[in-house]
Amino acid sequence: MREEHTKYKIRKARSEEFKVIGALLIDVYSNLSGFPKLEEQPEYYKMLKNVGALTKNPNIKIFVAVSEQNKIGGAVVYFHDMKDYGSGGTATKEKNACGFRLLGVDVSVRGLGLGKKLTEFCINKGKVDNCETMVIHSTQSMELAWGMYERLGFQSAPDLDFMQEDLPVYGFRLKLK
Repeated sequence: MREEHTKYKIRKARSEEFKVIGALLIDVYSNLSGFPKLEEQPEYYKMLKNVGALTKNPNIKIFVAVSEQNKIGGAVVYFHDMKDYGSGGTATKEKNACGFRLLGVDVSVRGLGLGKKLTEFCINKGKVDNCETMVIHSTQSMELAWGMYERLGFQSAPDLDFMQEDLPVYGFRLKLK
């Protein structure tokens, strides 16, 4: 029941949760209209499945939105330093910048504001980490989230756009200082 899952807290993911997070991200991204499917970009989906491996780098953290019942409703990967971001384009050359990628919210709890909570958590983390700028990327399939990002202060940054195989990926930048 949806009401049981309305109170979520954001915290660092535990290693034993990485498999669940990977499955959640695969479910979210594979069901986006217009987003490449597993057979089109198998390496991308392999990375999603093994998302926990990213945390072997101490500059990369996974944060989760967890209900009082300990159900993961969403997750995001935070990058303290853009050199570790792992995208195409110029984003990895950004200085004194942090970012996040792979934000996903379980379809069963969409509409509760978890995407916004995870985004705001990353913004605050970036400020605490004393970064000047935050960088994110999105695709046309995720355009619904663009309005939220813009309301939180992100601005389109065409200099950060790139192609992920045949998929256009759009950059956004937020000044933290």
